[in-house]
Amino acid sequence: MERALRRSPVVALIGARQCGKTTLARQFVAAGSPNYFDLEDPLSLARLDEPVTALGPLSGLVVIDEVQRRPDLFPVLRVLADRDQNPARFLVLGSAGPELLRQSAESLAGRIEYLELTGFQVAELGAARQADLWLRGGFPRSVLAESDEDSLIWRKAYLRTFVERDLPRFGAELGARTLHRLLLLLAHYHGQVANVRALATTLEVGQATVRRYLDLMEHLFLVRQLRPWHENLKKRQVKRPKLYFRDSGVFHHLIGAGTMDELLTNPRLGASWEGFVLEKTLSEANPDDAYFWGTHAGAELDLLLFSRGRRIGVEIKRIDAPRRTPSMAAALRDLSLDTLYVVYPGALRYEIGERLIAVPAAERFSVEAPA
Repeated sequence: MERALRRSPVVALIGARQCGKTTLARQFVAAGSPNYFDLEDPLSLARLDEPVTALGPLSGLVVIDEVQRRPDLFPVLRVLADRDQNPARFLVLGSAGPELLRQSAESLAGRIEYLELTGFQVAELGAARQADLWLRGGFPRSVLAESDEDSLIWRKAYLRTFVERDLPRFGAELGARTLHRLLLLLAHYHGQVANVRALATTLEVGQATVRRYLDLMEHLFLVRQLRPWHENLKKRQVKRPKLYFRDSGVFHHLIGAGTMDELLTNPRLGASWEGFVLEKTLSEANPDDAYFWGTHAGAELDLLLFSRGRRIGVEIKRIDAPRRTPSMAAALRDLSLDTLYVVYPGALRYEIGERLIAVPAAERFSVEAPA
């Protein structure tokens, strides 16, 4: 983040609520500093009644937390960012949302850099905590809770707040009961292509409404809609996105898996592992683009990553010793992959075949790793 602040006059640190954005920002500017504005604090809101007067004289790093509450600040930041010998840099924090992304793109084009903060990752807590991260998810208060029960209670409260406060704040009109039911239905599709028509029929709403809520939940970092990749092949290919809950702990709460024993006996175990490793891989690889690929004949690839002109395939398996499969061979051939990595729970990294490598899930994933 320090490099981003040196490069750009405005940096937007975005991510799910409670993922640690505020904690990180306070390592740069203390909460009591005149350069720190928390827009959930009435005092900070009052200070910004006249934003140019409040922000103009400040120098150094200025932090504005929960900036999505005041999208009218973005034009002001543009004016301040364009000053000659600008004395200030601005770090704005937000839980994304359509307003934040739209307003900042319009007002600060060419002046703002986005950084996404996720919850804790294996590389931060160590391989010994991987099981806890998988079960409880990456939100700090969840994974660092004293017990599985305390963690589950926090996640229940988190989802309740998300449904009753966060979604309505961004335009959700369905009642809390219907929204919670939608989340339970979406958990059924974790790791699969969501059937929007079936969801709409069950909830007695239009398909456009379901799509709008899926997009809203994606903007708020609750779910990921992984888009399919289409090659010019003489094969029928999957053309609808796959759905994943971004945080494994939230997903486990929705499927009723509060302990590791409950998770290991849950029929959604495989989908859970796939989603957990997928999010870890995307966070560590930081690719230029990411897709999945599948054909109606059965060939598929969990992740297709594009990074600096390279095509990297990732297949996620919860097995002891991955071997080459016809689907892997098809992906290598049809997608012209530079390398295909098979991520699995074991401890040994080894070559399965040409351009095909087994990688332990606890190992930090890098697209620059030698083939």
